[in-house]
Amino acid sequence: MIIRNGNVVLENAVVKADILLENGKITKIAENIPANGGAELDVSGLHVFPGLIDMHVHLRDPGYEYKEDIESGTKAAVKGGFTQICCMPNTDPIADNKVVVSYIKHRANEVGACKVHPIGAITKGEKGEQLAEIGEMKKAGAVAISDDGVSVKSSRVMRLAMEYASGFGLKCLCHCEDKELVDGGVMNEGLSSTIAGLKGIPRAAEDICIARDLALAESLGVPVHICHVSTHSGVRLIRDAKKAGVQVTAETCPHYYAVTDEIVTGFDTNTKVNPPIREEIDKQAVLAGLKDGTIDCIVTDHAPHHVNDKNVEYNLAAFGISGIETSFGFAITYLYKTGAMSLSEIAEKMSAAPARILGLDGGKIAEGSVADLTIANLDEEWTVDPANFVSKGKNNPFGGYKLQGVVKYTIVDGEIKYQA
Repeated sequence: MIIRNGNVVLENAVVKADILLENGKITKIAENIPANGGAELDVSGLHVFPGLIDMHVHLRDPGYEYKEDIESGTKAAVKGGFTQICCMPNTDPIADNKVVVSYIKHRANEVGACKVHPIGAITKGEKGEQLAEIGEMKKAGAVAISDDGVSVKSSRVMRLAMEYASGFGLKCLCHCEDKELVDGGVMNEGLSSTIAGLKGIPRAAEDICIARDLALAESLGVPVHICHVSTHSGVRLIRDAKKAGVQVTAETCPHYYAVTDEIVTGFDTNTKVNPPIREEIDKQAVLAGLKDGTIDCIVTDHAPHHVNDKNVEYNLAAFGISGIETSFGFAITYLYKTGAMSLSEIAEKMSAAPARILGLDGGKIAEGSVADLTIANLDEEWTVDPANFVSKGKNNPFGGYKLQGVVKYTIVDGEIKYQA
């Protein structure tokens, strides 16, 4: 296939070019590539990104297929422009062994939408007590380990996990949350929680665990990845650690750089997410962290829920936002159109960095690279309507928001997997 006349987003520039795809690889990037009798796709006026990679997704399968399954989740992913996703292990049974990891890989191959890379659990049953079968899970296809959804409470167990994972060339992806400090909180602790009369979650609940995991990584000399950073103080801790030479990478989500906890005062349970949406000072710090490289990548933390999980009082509702179909639109609207980041910088955060952190093929448009591409109209406006999501999870608080940036084609290994 030849992709014609695209505005191709490279590492340091956007150039007008054709792209030749052969046998699942990009074999040539140039102007006016001669026709070869194969298919041609004219994308004049559109931008061609390296295939987006989301390294933090919940597919809920096995066990919670009523919330999402691998088929609905991966089809939602390609609609959102994602060619590769990494799914967290808090399924039922927990993905803490090679059998569950192998099932996820097999089922994703059967569906054949985007590539799926399982993340194995750090501890058996995510109970924080005994290490899971890390080596066996890697052999089965796990690309990292995490007890996402809960922090590993024991510093001793966390240390062992980091040492052991590093020996297998894997990273620990750390969900940083002191449950005792959370103490039943449901939103960010601050003015908005006071106004709403809802119990708040202090920033310290996140920061304390970030500090611990940074200290372990530094003392052991091994890498660590901090999940869904939401606090200004957490950004500062990570920035200082990087300056000190700690091998740390970090991620954030659209709801932490685009909105503040003022949206929670309407009591829409779809705003309930963990960590919680925070204040303006945090939003600005997250944006600054993205800009200066403190925060390496943007993920969705796509957390689909059944309507019954959210259609209850705020205190009882499940945490999580179904965000894989809105993430690209948020990046274009709140980062590119505002001038906060260039297209190459967005491609770095949403493709190159996740590939580099987890050692995945792809993440860039270059000759010889895998033919994963996301092609989009950056000027087309659309209105978020969760009822139209491909995902089973309609739990998104941004219904009615007008975004720019519409994915037109998602190409995986040289094959069109989604077309608007």
